[in-house]
Amino acid sequence: MVDVDVAVRAGALLGECPLWDPEESVLYWVDIDGRLVHRYDPGTGIDETRGVPGRPGSLVRTGRPGRLLVAAENELVWFDWETGATTRWVVLEPPGTGNRLNDGRTDPVGRYWVGSMYDRPADRRFTGQLYRIERDGSFQVIRREVGIPNALAFDPERRRMFFADTPHSTIWAYDYNLDTGTARNETVFVEFSSLPGRPDGACVDSEGCLWVAAVHGGAVLRFTPDGRLDRRIDMPVAMPTMPAFGGDDLGTLFVTSIGGGASRPKPQGQPEAGDLFAIDTGVTGVPDTPFAGA
Repeated sequence: MVDVDVAVRAGALLGECPLWDPEESVLYWVDIDGRLVHRYDPGTGIDETRGVPGRPGSLVRTGRPGRLLVAAENELVWFDWETGATTRWVVLEPPGTGNRLNDGRTDPVGRYWVGSMYDRPADRRFTGQLYRIERDGSFQVIRREVGIPNALAFDPERRRMFFADTPHSTIWAYDYNLDTGTARNETVFVEFSSLPGRPDGACVDSEGCLWVAAVHGGAVLRFTPDGRLDRRIDMPVAMPTMPAFGGDDLGTLFVTSIGGGASRPKPQGQPEAGDLFAIDTGVTGVPDTPFAGA
């Protein structure tokens, strides 16, 4: 039994995408519906926010501290933490489709993988797409007819990639070619038919195990490299959204969660819904690679 501590009492509407920056020793994360980027310093306990135009589905580091690449609405924008300024860079989808960008992560050599989804998940419309963005801003659609893209994660040692489409309650694994950015040999890694909730965000630890937030299942699950359920950590909220390792030794598992707001009421009896959590799991994570572009 491990302790699940509240790191930030944020009450985020839709907390997502925790991202540890080892150069700054801070954790960036987003509130999608709140249109906010958070910056949490575990050393001081201070969590600051900056507003962004549009809903930030995910973000990745760049080669410059405090400068992030953010997937907001239908495009990628550069975001400077100190000034709060954003600069438009690449439009991935035309406006007005009803889609917005969601989960995303860099691969081990700095390509940005990000997916889009229809804005109202309850409608179960599979109009999203999965993109791979190169350092020069060129991009390719890798998968179409996506419901809710999630669980994007990479295991550099085994050269594997993971991906989930949440409505399908399935996580797939791929052989990943670092030179070409090609994901091949799709296999079912985990099916959630007998597991709590559905797969949301994910990350890989130093042992090659995949940690997955079971949204609507109130848990974070750890799977061994062969897809066997290894650990279950029960959360104080029903809708954890994404885990990520952080801290100076990458030994703390941070987990975001969904609160209430807009068309989503705050869950009854869950005062910590929307908060950021911190867990000492006894294992360490794998650092995210900065985006390779300028």
